[in-house]
Amino acid sequence: MKNIFREYDIRGIFREELNRESVYWIGYFLGKKIKKHGDYVAVGYDARVHSVTLFQYLSLGLHSAGLEILDIGLVPTPVAYFTNYVSFNNGIKSSGSIMITGSHNPPEYNGFKITINKEPFFGKDIFKLGEEVSEKLAKGEIIKDETFSVLEVPAKESYINYLVKEFKDLKGFKSNIVYDVGNGVAGVVLTEVFRKLKINAKGLFVRPDGTFPNHHPDPTEEKNLKFLKEELATGQYNVGFAYDGDADRIAVLTNKHSIKGDILAVILSKSMINPVVIGEVKCSQVMYDLIEQRGGTAVMYKTGHSNLKVKIKELEADLAAEVSGHIFFNDRYFGFDDAIYTTLRVMELINTGTVLDDEVDSLPQTFTTEELKTKTTEDKKFVIVENLKKQLSNPPANFPKIKKIIDVDGVRVVFEKGWGLVRASNTTPVLVSRFEADSETNLNIYQNAIVSILNKLL
Repeated sequence: MKNIFREYDIRGIFREELNRESVYWIGYFLGKKIKKHGDYVAVGYDARVHSVTLFQYLSLGLHSAGLEILDIGLVPTPVAYFTNYVSFNNGIKSSGSIMITGSHNPPEYNGFKITINKEPFFGKDIFKLGEEVSEKLAKGEIIKDETFSVLEVPAKESYINYLVKEFKDLKGFKSNIVYDVGNGVAGVVLTEVFRKLKINAKGLFVRPDGTFPNHHPDPTEEKNLKFLKEELATGQYNVGFAYDGDADRIAVLTNKHSIKGDILAVILSKSMINPVVIGEVKCSQVMYDLIEQRGGTAVMYKTGHSNLKVKIKELEADLAAEVSGHIFFNDRYFGFDDAIYTTLRVMELINTGTVLDDEVDSLPQTFTTEELKTKTTEDKKFVIVENLKKQLSNPPANFPKIKKIIDVDGVRVVFEKGWGLVRASNTTPVLVSRFEADSETNLNIYQNAIVSILNKLL
């Protein structure tokens, strides 16, 4: 049971780990923590077929803890985050938000992304919550049904109006856009934003459907970008956007390039004056080097949306990015990851003359692998990474020369002409690897050297 309480959110299988009893107690103990900061909590949900049922279980627990529930309905995760910064109905303010979402996980999964007093609830706090919930479940205490009401608030409408006002200069945007929602929830906001801004954009699979009948909503997987690429290949569109199930991750495509989150950060930060930009350990060295060369400050930190939300506030940074497409703007925004807001910032650059293909083509050429995933177990993944660190402290004689080892999150080995990374995923029982070098030859050398050691530790 404790395995569903991850480093930066809660993820589990509906009816197995996430059932009436467990979700009630999650709501109850979270409610007690939120209650210390105020009386209201905003709760939203994604398109998964069991999200509304989990909303009912969770709300009962929150109510039992003494909270009033602000029902924000079917919305993208960024709308839930947004509720922490606005007020509703006669000045009502939320003291926290809970988004019910399985993000990009398979359809049987669901979970919770939590904010309390504008801060992400994660790490040791989530693990402590897991202990509290597990102890209650072990006692088998009977949960009583109670009658209570929720207050529906127009969070989605407030969010849409905010974006339309902030990006009013995009009205009549000339470039042709195509976007793929993958039957997630991005479409419930994007279609209305584009309509109000009078932007002609073609949407693919915009109807929310938690069975994801057309393709899985994970834009990091190339196979899920098939339909978007087909549209771009017609030559009718200048740029394409794809989103994960709850719209906090984005992929940006042209007919020529699929732009990862780290390279997108290079482009987005170019117009900022001496920006502070935070990347995670999987980000390209190109991102760190170019930002520094332009007079900015580039900081490498842990992977994870909660980790980066905390770090961006701590450093008062302008921007943060993950390769997977989590983009966080603290410049003109609130510092949380928002794929819809990022869409409009990219369009803003295009509108002022930026040519995405030219920007990518001007970057130093590197050879990079995708994220490589090696299956293991929850119990073994962190142990394997620690053992890899020990092995690399005294590598074999024929091992490529190591310039530096960065262990802020997993093991990032810096070689003379590139780097390799191995880290334990915080959301699934896998090891994630990524490699980058100045040539395919060096890429293969570095990858084979690290993988040969890693395979002996599995």
